[in-house]
Amino acid sequence: MSENLIQAAQAFYKDLAANNAKVWWDAHRGTYDGVLKPAALALMDDLAPAISDLVDAPVKPKLFRPHRDVRFSKDKTHMHMMWTLDGGGRQNPVLFFGIGTDYVTVGSGMMGFDKPVLEDWRKFVDLDAKRIIGIVDGIAADGFKLREPALKRVPSAYPADHPAAHLLRMKSCVASKDIGQPADLRGAILQACEQVAPLTALLVQISEA
Repeated sequence: MSENLIQAAQAFYKDLAANNAKVWWDAHRGTYDGVLKPAALALMDDLAPAISDLVDAPVKPKLFRPHRDVRFSKDKTHMHMMWTLDGGGRQNPVLFFGIGTDYVTVGSGMMGFDKPVLEDWRKFVDLDAKRIIGIVDGIAADGFKLREPALKRVPSAYPADHPAAHLLRMKSCVASKDIGQPADLRGAILQACEQVAPLTALLVQISEA
């Protein structure tokens, strides 16, 4: 089913977006529980060993719940899964795969830096700006985009005209790319994980500093 997971999930979530109410969800939950969820879990488990080999660390797969709690949430018209690196760092980065009504993305990052990791992120960026900018430019050449910085200004400890000012303004670091509708979904996810591996490795380094 993995090769058809994108089409099946997008069709389901487009219908959900058009009928975003608990009564519709209850009536169609069998499609999620009986078709989409098993396919997603099988894909995650199938990819876990290969991703683990790629990042040279154990990974923990997770499929996000379709909605947060018993109250139906209007913002859950997507399927997201992730593999968290279990390398023993203070805060472990993740690799993720998501299907929405109009996107199919693969990415890597830390969704929000813990305070000590944020401090070290800024130190690394400041002291090794050329290398880190090179990593960011390298994954950008493969189609990855970083989320926009959370801060409007560079933190006061650093000059406003710092060569990596946009990176210093971040409070998280997440890069993703849209992989479209690949014929080989497993291969496309692994290829994207390999392309973004330099950023993943950088985040591991900072986490273990």
